[in-house]
Amino acid sequence: MRKIAVFASGNGSNFENITVAAEQGRIPGCKVVLCVCDRPGAFVTERAARHGVEIFAFRAKDFANKLGFEKLIADRMDELGVDLVCLAGYMRIIGDELLTRYSGRIINLHPALLPAFPGAHSIRDAFEYGVKVYGITIHYVDETLDGGRIIAQRAIPYEGEDMTELEDMIHAEEHRLYPEIIARLLQN
Repeated sequence: MRKIAVFASGNGSNFENITVAAEQGRIPGCKVVLCVCDRPGAFVTERAARHGVEIFAFRAKDFANKLGFEKLIADRMDELGVDLVCLAGYMRIIGDELLTRYSGRIINLHPALLPAFPGAHSIRDAFEYGVKVYGITIHYVDETLDGGRIIAQRAIPYEGEDMTELEDMIHAEEHRLYPEIIARLLQN
């Protein structure tokens, strides 16, 4: 059984999507064993509890530095035997401790066609720029901001004026592509 840790900071729709895909066998031979959240009380923790997934919730301000909480997270992932780390709306930059200990095993879902529109507000930034083709990128995480090697991308044409509609289209595509890519990576 391959084991996944999902890192999220908010609502957790992608966390739940990955978890359900694993439960239903769409990510064969896999189980989500840990939800890491840097905002205790975020809705993702409720979703994790409903699925019986262990929760590692923390506040960064309770630690002297990033190494403090990343070491605890990495130690727990080691204990659980985590094979793959999936970032799904995790709003912190991954530091050296996790990058070193989980090198080549951390992936991120980004709601833009990288290298265009990196960072936390990519949908809004692309919308305000007036692009006509949006998209999502799944990439390996390295020391750069949204700059790791690209695994997969999916384009989403949109020429409308409703950012909520656009966000819904992007999230729907995220929910289709992320489990597919996770399954492929875990089979290799």
